Amino acid sequence: MYEQLIQFIKNKVAIADEDLEIILPFFKPLAVQKNELLVHHDELGQQMYFVKKGCLRIFFINEEGQESTRFLAFENHFASALVSFITESPAVEYVQALEDSELLYINRKDFFYLLEKYPVWEQFYRHYLEFAYVTNTNRLMSFITMDAKTRYENLLKERPIVIQRLPNKVVASYLNISQETLSRLKSRK
Repeated sequence: MYEQLIQFIKNKVAIADEDLEIILPFFKPLAVQKNELLVHHDELGQQMYFVKKGCLRIFFINEEGQESTRFLAFENHFASALVSFITESPAVEYVQALEDSELLYINRKDFFYLLEKYPVWEQFYRHYLEFAYVTNTNRLMSFITMDAKTRYENLLKERPIVIQRLPNKVVASYLNISQETLSRLKSRK
């Protein structure tokens, strides 16, 4: 049940098997159906999810009702309403399964208990936070410094799985472009 998670953790930090034996039971399995919402806007994001199979999306809805996808977590990635998870404030985003998904999750209380007790878990968390920061900063810079065509080409090169597995509506909201613009860009390829 934990093989993927073990490999993911070991790829980030040097961890003893004894520490893994203590940490892993805090993660519980969860099966969710396509389109199921795991975190709603204004709800506390109390879990961190590891995707064993499927895809989770973190997105916002603006005042005009348009969705904007912030992050897509496919297999072997973590996802959470991170600001809510850290601050214990109501989430300003949603976490949704885009496919039938198999997850492992840990609740906030257990996660922060592990941070206090196991320095290696704190190292792992630092890696996670650094990844989140770099990912979000690069996405923000792409919106400011690149046109739609360049963002699409970069996505094709760096994360083709997004275009291959997800509907145009989600891909467009991830690229921060209209579905019509996405269709035009796809037809040129």
